[in-house]
Amino acid sequence: MAPYPVNNILFLDIETVPQYDSYQSLPEEWKALWDIKAGYLIRNKEVESVETIYPKAGIYAEFGKIICISCGFIQASGEHKRMVLKSFYGENESIILFEFAEMLRKWSAGEQRFLCAHNGKEFDFPYLCRRMVINNIPIPSLLNSAGKKPWEVNHLDTMELWKFGDFKSYTSLNLLAHTLNIPTPKDDIDGSRVWEVYWKDKDLNRIVTYCQKDVITVTQLLLRLMGEQLVKQENIEIKPG
Repeated sequence: MAPYPVNNILFLDIETVPQYDSYQSLPEEWKALWDIKAGYLIRNKEVESVETIYPKAGIYAEFGKIICISCGFIQASGEHKRMVLKSFYGENESIILFEFAEMLRKWSAGEQRFLCAHNGKEFDFPYLCRRMVINNIPIPSLLNSAGKKPWEVNHLDTMELWKFGDFKSYTSLNLLAHTLNIPTPKDDIDGSRVWEVYWKDKDLNRIVTYCQKDVITVTQLLLRLMGEQLVKQENIEIKPG
């Protein structure tokens, strides 16, 4: 695999939830629109309904919102690699996106930079762009792929890199990490429970920790795929939000 300049890569992960705490809380016009969308998603009508699958609304940019963006940067090289983590999170999605966009613009000004996420090309990157449009926030050039030729888009995707040209394969972050013997933290939540932890448990900090750990895993995966030394656990620094 061709090496990438790891010090010029921003590793990221986002966490999303439905915009409302339940199907019953949806305004009538949004309820009607969700009913149409959900109609295409229901596979077993005996056990699923537009109401019971509403927790999945968070994965669709029209019905969901971003509650956390965690970013990671690598400093130095070799066995001296350090990783710095910074998260943007809160109840106000517009503020989260604005602060992230401002950071991205400043970081990418005047130098070739890259973004990296697991399944980022199918989820994280387009979701961020859509929610920025919805929130009336200009999309930073590094994030925006519209109108660019494929070789002009500096987006890396660890799931795509693992495919090696295979279009039919989906490999989760957790599975790939275990396959490549990358240490992964044992958490009590996964992506399917984020909506519940946010809306029912009201525990945003727990979600932020989960998101940061995913960024660490994505970073280590890319390093492993490139045959580079991983970042030692003691060299990972988390900056306060």
